[in-house]
Amino acid sequence: MKLGGEKAGSEGLGEIKWELRPGGMLVQMRDMTGESVGEGMITVKVSTVSKWHDISIEATSNFGELKMILSLVTSLETREQRLLFKGKEREDGEYLHMVGVRDKDKVLLLEDPATKERKLLYGLAGGPAIGTPCSCTISV
Repeated sequence: MKLGGEKAGSEGLGEIKWELRPGGMLVQMRDMTGESVGEGMITVKVSTVSKWHDISIEATSNFGELKMILSLVTSLETREQRLLFKGKEREDGEYLHMVGVRDKDKVLLLEDPATKERKLLYGLAGGPAIGTPCSCTISV
């Protein structure tokens, strides 16, 4: 059996190729011929209270990047968003493929309750602020 790039008979053995990961770990290079878990584009179904959004994103993206895309679709800023997957709120730095998000999986988008309350208190929700006196006049 020979290594170093030559194939040994029909077994298909050859030189082992290595890659250095960002964390500094030296690992055997992945076989890029087939689609493996955590690679390529996936579609995530994001549910808000009243709508569904199909978001196409790289499987190796994190929840912070998903929030940036959702901010364009929903007009909620990233700090106003809470994303839940499998019943748990996910942090911005968590990677989709590492927590098990696959193609066509569902993620729940909620507005941060503190931000929602602040909007209501200061009248940023489009209507009059809570506590603002109503100026209704009735003419007879």
